[in-house]
Amino acid sequence: MIQGSIVALVTPMFENGAVDKESLKKLVEFHIAEGTDALVAVGTTGESATLDEDEHCDVIASIIAFAAGRIPVIAGTGANSTSEAIHLTRRAKELGADACLLVTPYYNKPTQEGLFLHFQAVNDAVDIPQILYNVPGRTACDMLPETIGRLSKLKNIVGVKEATGDLTRVPKIRELCGENFALYTGDDATSCEFCLMGGNGSITVTGNVAPKLVHEMLAAAMAGDAETARAIDEKLIGLHKTLFIQSNPIPVKWAVAEMDLMPRGIRLPLTWLTPDCYDAVRAAMRQAGVN
Repeated sequence: MIQGSIVALVTPMFENGAVDKESLKKLVEFHIAEGTDALVAVGTTGESATLDEDEHCDVIASIIAFAAGRIPVIAGTGANSTSEAIHLTRRAKELGADACLLVTPYYNKPTQEGLFLHFQAVNDAVDIPQILYNVPGRTACDMLPETIGRLSKLKNIVGVKEATGDLTRVPKIRELCGENFALYTGDDATSCEFCLMGGNGSITVTGNVAPKLVHEMLAAAMAGDAETARAIDEKLIGLHKTLFIQSNPIPVKWAVAEMDLMPRGIRLPLTWLTPDCYDAVRAAMRQAGVN
């Protein structure tokens, strides 16, 4: 089971929107050095919505090559078309991904049975560990704990990224899915408490900016050391908030560029962080000890 701080990696770009491979390599090395436990390639934070299929697969392949087996790489392969999700998941397996992260189909608002059948089809088509991703604030679709429980019985479905921020779901999903099913949060603000409640880690945005602190906080929480985990999380609270001051990944890409780890590039319809937000993000970075 992949556990701990799983960073939803930004995709570095030049100001013209082209993917910056050298900065991508620098980011992978940075995260390995800082103790990040695993990386997600081309998730929401990696701008999956604006990369075409060739770019999507190329970024996944590049991150796998740069990581070179030193930490696991989870490929974002979700889509609102079941056939497309199967195709991307199959490509990720061919490229050597350790697992895939599949978001619930967005925009078309399937029923719970539709969700079950969608993920069952991917499970049956591709033999690779698959992590469900429930983020109703983005998709207009909420996969209920009972549906996650049904899906947890399938061979290749090994975990869920539960990004609702609703901690009352944690014990229910655990009861329905069992101890060997990985529970990850996708909500940085509640990640400390999520892991103190038995979660297996966080697929984190904050970890892009303060990877060492996020790793240490989650490790303490998963070990049941509430005092240490909460003390570290106090330093991260500002980042948890301000990295969502505008739509993700706008603030986090600005912060990573401020750290001189990549250029100031993002793709339309996303835009660069507006100057009125700079001071708030800088203050949160200072609070976390990030220069």
